[in-house]
Amino acid sequence: MASDHITVVYKWTAQPGKLDELTSIYAGVTDAMEQNEPGAEAVHIYVSEEENALYVRDEFEDAAALGFHLQNTAADHFPRLISIATPGPFFFFG
Repeated sequence: MASDHITVVYKWTAQPGKLDELTSIYAGVTDAMEQNEPGAEAVHIYVSEEENALYVRDEFEDAAALGFHLQNTAADHFPRLISIATPGPFFFFG
C-alpha cells in the first residue's frame, strides 16, 4: 500500500542581523503546527549561523494536511517571514 505521507524540506536565508528573529518566528510556526494541525506529524529545524539560515523539514500525513498548513499557519506567518528572510529552495517528497 502506498503512503500518502509528504515531506517538505526548505531553507530560509535571513537578512543580516535577523537570524535570531527568524528563529523566533519559526518557534511560533512550530507551536502553531503542534497546536492546530493534527495532520502535521513533525517539524525539524536546523540553524546554520555560518549561512545565516534555517533549514526546515516538515512532515505531513497527506496532501490535505499540507494544504491546511499552507492555507493557515504558513499564510499567517509568511508576511513577517518574507520581510526578514529569503525563502527557498523548497523540495517536496511523497
